Amino acid sequence: MWELVHKNNKSPFRVIIFGFLLVILTGSLLLMLPLSAREGAVTPFLDALFTATSAVCVTGLVIHDTATHWSEFGQFVIILLIQIGGLGVVTVAGAFSILSGRRIGLMQRSTMQEAIAAPNVGGIVRLTGFILKTALSVELLGAALLFPVFCREFGLIKGAWYALFHSISAFCNAGFDLMGVKEPFSSLTDYGAQPVVSIVIALLIVIGGIGFLTWEDIRMNRLHFHKYRMQSKVILTVTGALILLPALYFFFFEFGEAPLGERVLLSAFQAITPRTAGFNTADLTAMSETGQSVITILMLIGGSPGSTAGGMKTTTLAVLLAGALAVFRRRENPHFFNRRVPNETVSQASTILIMYLVLFLAGGLVISRMEGLPVLTCLFETASAIGTVGLSLGITPRLNWISQLILIGLMFFGRVGGLTLIFAALSKIQAANARLPQERITVG
Repeated sequence: MWELVHKNNKSPFRVIIFGFLLVILTGSLLLMLPLSAREGAVTPFLDALFTATSAVCVTGLVIHDTATHWSEFGQFVIILLIQIGGLGVVTVAGAFSILSGRRIGLMQRSTMQEAIAAPNVGGIVRLTGFILKTALSVELLGAALLFPVFCREFGLIKGAWYALFHSISAFCNAGFDLMGVKEPFSSLTDYGAQPVVSIVIALLIVIGGIGFLTWEDIRMNRLHFHKYRMQSKVILTVTGALILLPALYFFFFEFGEAPLGERVLLSAFQAITPRTAGFNTADLTAMSETGQSVITILMLIGGSPGSTAGGMKTTTLAVLLAGALAVFRRRENPHFFNRRVPNETVSQASTILIMYLVLFLAGGLVISRMEGLPVLTCLFETASAIGTVGLSLGITPRLNWISQLILIGLMFFGRVGGLTLIFAALSKIQAANARLPQERITVG
């Protein structure tokens, strides 16, 4: 696959895009096989495409319940697509090259750097090895912790499969589940008061969502926070705030009728999962519109760069807030932890915000108009798609093919990234040396 994707694509950004497209198409064809469905029938191409896109883009939105529609082979294909999409198509391809002992050229190293948002090309092979070891170790540990619960409920073989499936899905921030055997599309609502499942799944989501570069910082510098990269400090600070503040809101305003222990678990889980896992232990349709709006905002923010998560990213939010604060204080540049942020980064963050908002709003409004559904409900689904989350208010399986194509496009955009798509399209356009005359324009 590595050579096939690189053959006619010299831009790293194009390689990333074509790599994802190739895996999605392959997954779609596999899911169309009668072997993939429980009924032994051919799954329609659009249904298979939607599922494959959702899996590779680690989203979790589904139009067929994963447990009841797909056979064991189909579920294996889905979890394989989730693993490839979570680690990154380019990272997985690079890993195969490393394991086979093949030489990785500068072009491949540059593509791997862009794929995992590494700061430089140097040490990229070592970093890829660290990513693979970390991912597999964490997933196996998560499966081992989940196994006793699922084994008691489903038996030895099925319990082991459920533990591994949900561990991979959680670490990759995918949100696919097999709990439809109890009730279709129920996610983890049966485990809202179950501490082991709630805590282990939540930890896997956080570990997968903060990024491999951050974990490398933690591994190298341990508890010496001052030695971390500025980006790692920002990610950990913003992630902590985005878990604590929504959890406090949910605790005091959404789950007041639940017993104290369950209330804490529900509040923490619903604060963590929107960025960008897609599991839920509470009935989202029973939440207030304010609570659903808070989740929508969290879904748009997403996880962190170089992680298994999608969305705008925590660093984008941090840069935008720091940029606004710099304007208020009349400073030339925003800064974090005594480090200055380039204006180019602020411009990129603003561009990402505008792209996400435009696509999120446009997609929601179009779906609402075509389907005759409430706008807030449709915006919830489009935020879930573009944030690669997978949380749903239950309308996705009922949408027509045009609305499904809109969600497919949003999921792909959210996983690959807006700047990647733009840089791929404009890779041959060179910046002009001449500069146009400057003139002020008043804003605000």
